Amino acid sequence: MKVRIVVTLKPGVLDPQGRAIHKSLDGLGFAGINDVRAGKVIDLDVDDAVSDADLEGMCRRLIANSVIENFRIERLEPVA
Repeated sequence: MKVRIVVTLKPGVLDPQGRAIHKSLDGLGFAGINDVRAGKVIDLDVDDAVSDADLEGMCRRLIANSVIENFRIERLEPVA
């Protein structure tokens, strides 16, 4: 089973990487960008027996910093 974990900064947390991307896009002439927030995506290949609780535990204990980050777990559909 493929699982995708999306980690984003909580609202109100400063995002220097997002700010640098925003400034660079503006410098390249891309207009209309109001804000940029950078995050991370982690793809896991796990056994079908791995529970949602186990995945959430992985996120809370290692993958995401719960003080400044939110996370979302997505179970991906197998490609036929």
